This record gives sequence, C-alpha cells and structure tokens, in this order.
Amino acid sequence: MKYSIVLLLAVPFFIFSSCEQNAKSKRAKSKQKKSVVVPVFNADSAYSYVQQQVDFGPRVPGTKAHNACADWLVEKLESYSDTVIVQAFRARTYDEVTRNGKNIIASFGPEKKKRLLLMAHWDTRPFADHDNDQAKHRTPIDGANDAGSGVGVLLEMARQFHLKQPDIGVDIVLFDLEDWGPPTDLNIYDEENWCLGSQYWSKNPHVYGYDASFGILFDMVGAKGAFFTKEHYSLQYARYVVDLVWHTALNLGYGSTFINQNGGGTVDDHIFVNQIANIPSIDIIHLDPASSNHSFFEHWHTVSDNMDQIDKQSLEIVGQVVMTVVYNED
Repeated sequence: MKYSIVLLLAVPFFIFSSCEQNAKSKRAKSKQKKSVVVPVFNADSAYSYVQQQVDFGPRVPGTKAHNACADWLVEKLESYSDTVIVQAFRARTYDEVTRNGKNIIASFGPEKKKRLLLMAHWDTRPFADHDNDQAKHRTPIDGANDAGSGVGVLLEMARQFHLKQPDIGVDIVLFDLEDWGPPTDLNIYDEENWCLGSQYWSKNPHVYGYDASFGILFDMVGAKGAFFTKEHYSLQYARYVVDLVWHTALNLGYGSTFINQNGGGTVDDHIFVNQIANIPSIDIIHLDPASSNHSFFEHWHTVSDNMDQIDKQSLEIVGQVVMTVVYNED
C-alpha cells in the first residue's frame, strides 16, 4: 500500500468517462433480494493463513521467500478452486529496474457468465520507510497486515467457496509488485510507480474479454480495532458497490467497523482496475488520518507490521461481510 490523498475537494487525478462508468454501474448493479444461508467465516483459519505467509519472511519479489510463498499460494488455491492461473509478467519499477512478478488468479465456476472479482496484493514492501527508526528505512517488512491480511481473508473465502459454491462465478486475483513504489525520502509522487501487477492484469486479463459485475479489493483489513471509511475513489467509480457492502455490514451489526463516513482517496489496485479494465471496483482499506503517518493504520510500512498487529475479529468481520455480499448475488 502506497500513499493516500486526504481530500478537501473531490478532484480526481484520472480522466475517465463518467457516462460509461454510470452505464456499466446500472447494468451491473445487483440487489440482495433472496434468502440464502451464508457460510460462517472462520477467523481462526484466516489468521492461520496470514501467519503462514509471514512465516516465509518478507515476500519481496525476487527473493526466495517470495518464490516459496507463490508456490504455497498456488497449491492452496488449486486445492479449493476450479482453475488457477499464474500470470508471469515483467514490470519496471521507479528505479528503472525491470523486475519479475506473478499475479495469481483462482476461478470458481468458470463457466458462469456473471462474475465477481475479489482482489488483494500478496507482495510486501521492500522498505520500512515510515518506521520511527531511520536506520530501518531500507529494511523489508513482514507485511502481516499490508498484504497478509487481505490474502488471508481471500484464502478462507476460497475454502468456503469450495465447500459451497456461490450462484455466481468468482475470480480471486492476487496482485504482485503492488508495493515497490519509491521510498518516501525520494519525494517521487507518480501513481504509476505503484500497483504494477494490477496495471498489467488490467491491460492483459487472464481471460480474453474478461468482465465482472464489480470488484472488491482488500488492503490492510486485519489490524486490531480496524475500521473502514468509504474510500474516495471507490465512491467515485462504484458508489453502488460501496453502498451494498456498507449496508450489508450494517445489517450484520458491524456498523462501527464499516463506518458510514466518507474517507480520503488512495492510490491502490482498484484505481487501475476501474480505469483500465473498466470494472467498477472498491477498496476496503484501513484509512486513519489520525495515525502517526496521517494516512493508514499505525504500523503501515514499518517493521512493526507483524503478527502482533493482526486481530481475528477484524478478519472475521471483513470476511463475513463480503461473503454475505457474494452469496446473495445471483
């Protein structure tokens, strides 16, 4: 996860066709109107998936830990989903180095026309550039929350989809090279230096002509006391999806976690999925302008982003809310 923009004025830095987005939103909009039994999200299982990622060490592209974690993710998803595709790609980072990445895509009900897209990034930040100790600013982070939590929630959802498939098709995409943006002290603020995996996938989807009714991105969803305001660009591109998710959370009794309040904007994978792939997508992300970094959860991009920060209840709330959305789609 990269940098946020605390917005006083709603000024987007991407040009897009509002007419096209609005038309697609109307076509894609779904309402929860049937009664279904939604499986119970297992927080212990999700927590274990986060722990197993962290046990590999920092999952920095090009390292042994990154390669080993990729193999493990593929193995887990192959045991749950109908198909798994590893999308290898090359992308140039801010320092003009071309790096290898792997997007991992798991599909459920690939024959089903109506599809939902669930996303997270699985790579971790090579630099703890927001740590209080400047000597650690070039130290890779564990990324328990920033990477691990979103993937952990999606792996548990994949396990549940295997036990009881939703009526609609679901694609889980784990993006690579999301977090290799420039260190803060370089003062380089170009959004295209971030989210390289989602930029590549959005231009080269795993299935030719791929489309989904909408997408949901999970980023930093597992911290103790996590809360989620309505991220600005999510509202701009897919307000009806924000409303659907937040109303679902309220109905489940989680209104104090999914807060009915507009938040700032952040450069994240959903921006490129919206802008390039034209899939209305939202970001469930722990924005906290009151933290010491004035952007995200307290331990963002520090060496303290470890398992000590992960809370099973936060994982459970996010997972149960989105599973309820998924199983009520038809």
